[in-house]
Amino acid sequence: MKEILIHLAYILASVLFIYGLKLLSKVRTARNGNTLAAIGMLLAIVVTVIQVEILDVAWLLAGLVLGGLLGAVTARIVKMTAMPQMVAIFNGFGGGASTLVALSYIFAREGTIGSGTMSQGFGGDTGVSILLSILIGGVTFSGSMIAFAKLQELMTGQPILFKGQNATNAVIALGTVALAVWAGFLAAGSGNVELAAVLLTAASLILGVILVIPIGGADMPVVISLLNSYSGLAACATGFVLQNSLLIISGSLVGASGIILTNIMCKAMNRSIANVLFGGFGAVQTTGGKKTEYVNVTSADPEEAAMIMDTAELVIIIPGYGLAVAQAQHTCKELGDLLEKNGTRVLYAIHPVAGRMPGHMNVLLAEAQVPYEKLIEMDQINPEFKNADVALIVGANDVVNPAALDDPQSPIAGMPILNAHEARSVMIIKRSLASGFAGIKNPLFEYNNTMMLFGDAKGMLQRIKEEVAELRK
Repeated sequence: MKEILIHLAYILASVLFIYGLKLLSKVRTARNGNTLAAIGMLLAIVVTVIQVEILDVAWLLAGLVLGGLLGAVTARIVKMTAMPQMVAIFNGFGGGASTLVALSYIFAREGTIGSGTMSQGFGGDTGVSILLSILIGGVTFSGSMIAFAKLQELMTGQPILFKGQNATNAVIALGTVALAVWAGFLAAGSGNVELAAVLLTAASLILGVILVIPIGGADMPVVISLLNSYSGLAACATGFVLQNSLLIISGSLVGASGIILTNIMCKAMNRSIANVLFGGFGAVQTTGGKKTEYVNVTSADPEEAAMIMDTAELVIIIPGYGLAVAQAQHTCKELGDLLEKNGTRVLYAIHPVAGRMPGHMNVLLAEAQVPYEKLIEMDQINPEFKNADVALIVGANDVVNPAALDDPQSPIAGMPILNAHEARSVMIIKRSLASGFAGIKNPLFEYNNTMMLFGDAKGMLQRIKEEVAELRK
């Protein structure tokens, strides 16, 4: 009877995961989806602890309270700009946990875990799953830590490249696979599989590092979603090790959704996954003799910007990472509300890779209570720019760079962008003329219909809002 109830609970948790994931596909229902998935995870943890009969109720409650407290505190104190780093760490922890479970299975070699029995030797499907858990989990952990360090600026965000790097990576990757095969042969017999497992773990950790260091900051959103997929695959493999159906299902969901999201983001950047992983994108670019200095930039002050906005019929706001850094989402929303009171139509253009993680801008503006229906995706908003009186760019750079359309030699050539340059007036709030993640010049800064508003995003938006309000007295 107990086993039946446990399997039913696993099925219920799986349903909550699947339905929660479906709800996450839309901004309006995302919060409910996250809640359902969290409930499913809580149910899964409780049922698993009951099944393995390792911990008593006191330990279970202590773990839930401590974990819940850490999660709540982290969610409260981590800034929106640091959310990608937190996601990277969570990915790494997931991969690391899978590796540790597989290693514990090898070193224990006796006893039971879950409904599976460990014998003195192991092989077949279980052996393959254990080795995959170590390999994928190790790569995910170390790769995620490097991604975190790059995003947190603990190390350079530029690609770290050296001569013969791809060949070196290939040799290490082949060596790692060879170690996995060797460990498999030992597992099938009675050899020292523990030593092979330790060597495989070390090799997978090294492989994770060398795979991520050549990737620049501009590609970190793609890397994060790819590592998220890896963590799901590692969890799925661990599910086969433990013969746990829920872990298999949830790991498969994370793995598949991560790959799908990675593919979507690569298309949004007109890049392939191979190019992201091995292209060294974001390194210092040579220009073939072309000038990279800006020679025809028009700057303006908040009063001039307010006068133009006051008569505008359609204003499209384009948020970027600079908006997140300045925590200016609330001020941005207040300016939009003020414009709308005078009959101006205000929309928000969302590029798939704006910010440092998928959906970064959606979450940021949702936090400021911007209505969901005003957050318009790139394909739907681009035709509107020709009708827009003002395109207000707040901290975005590469996603509005017309070089992607006009310069076939540009590193971002062919990348779909927001067509802000087609608006009658383009206003760019930016601290300086510094390049974005791609490390290249943005010719939009020199367009005749562009005015630069130099300064902190929050402060500049506040001053524009005050000037608009003054005009309407």
